[in-house]
Amino acid sequence: MVRVAAIVIALTAAGALAVAIIAPAHATRPASRSTVPVKKRSRHVSRVPKAHVPKAHRSTMDASTAAHLTTPTDAAETPAYRYAQLSQAACEAELASRAISFVRETAAGVLAPVRLTAPLHGVVFRTDQSDRVRPTSPYEIADCRLVLALDDLAEILNRHDIVEVRHYSMYRPPKALPEDQIGKRHPAALAIDAGRFIDTSGTVLDVDRDFHGAIDAKTCGEGAAPDPPTPAALALRAILCEIVDRRLFNVVLTPNYNRPHKNHFHLEVTAGVRWFLVH
Repeated sequence: MVRVAAIVIALTAAGALAVAIIAPAHATRPASRSTVPVKKRSRHVSRVPKAHVPKAHRSTMDASTAAHLTTPTDAAETPAYRYAQLSQAACEAELASRAISFVRETAAGVLAPVRLTAPLHGVVFRTDQSDRVRPTSPYEIADCRLVLALDDLAEILNRHDIVEVRHYSMYRPPKALPEDQIGKRHPAALAIDAGRFIDTSGTVLDVDRDFHGAIDAKTCGEGAAPDPPTPAALALRAILCEIVDRRLFNVVLTPNYNRPHKNHFHLEVTAGVRWFLVH
């Protein structure tokens, strides 16, 4: 009990950090197949779909969430920490060194906004929006530092024969943000809400359908397992826990966190911190 309290106090003292961790995005059940057509969208693509607008449910971290948080002594050596510290120039230089195809974007609240123009290690990261809308969609803009984490993630997915990730959004334009202020989470394009993972045969691992978790259950590690342990659930959990082991993201929120995350994995790079939250 003493250790948990210390963590809560430390995070609460950071103020915005506590809020940042627990501001989940409301979710809508995704289509079960990657080929499902999407409804025609308004030309005003800067408007965030209602189902994807994040709402803060709590202003401080509760004991349950704190119990899923770790502060490893080697945090500074992890990919998540290293990527988060990069400047725009340094990050874009690393994209270039990895031969990642991208274009620079303009996005309020984002330090280094870019748009991917090719797959990463053969893996496409995209929304359900039409090919006509996607090239200008704000939801497919990512901070360069998130792209580096996604590039590492794509290596993992490639080994599992995943060729496409359907997500709800990366960037979400903030409703109001002071000029030159950098946002957090989705308003900073530092997070992705991944809902479906599609393999080379066209099989879809759907987080909503296949995760088989429970609120506040352990996600990875000893004693963690889907229930029931179907082949799809085991495959999805294996991918997720390999991502966690690589420490590519500071925040990994799953259906075990709360109901708003029932249909996606929230994967987030968080600047200036040495902790990891897997819930």
